Amino acid sequence: MSSDDYAHGRRDGLRLALAILAVEEAKWAALLGRSPSWRTNQIREVRHKTLQVAQKRLQTALNRLTSKNEAAVSTELTAALDKLGL
Repeated sequence: MSSDDYAHGRRDGLRLALAILAVEEAKWAALLGRSPSWRTNQIREVRHKTLQVAQKRLQTALNRLTSKNEAAVSTELTAALDKLGL
């Protein structure tokens, strides 16, 4: 396995993780403020914020793995990030 294949696999893994986090974040966003219990609402807000922070950290890691020699980001990556709203 070459280094390029390994790096490509890592980037694909990060993209998959971003997609999964986006789905979870959307699920928790829909539940924010819906419970009559303030404690449940507070826990949901913390989980939602945690997912947002995790998405941002994964995005930063993905940006670091993306080759700096590439003049433009691939259309696949751009489409994935647009879909996630990042």
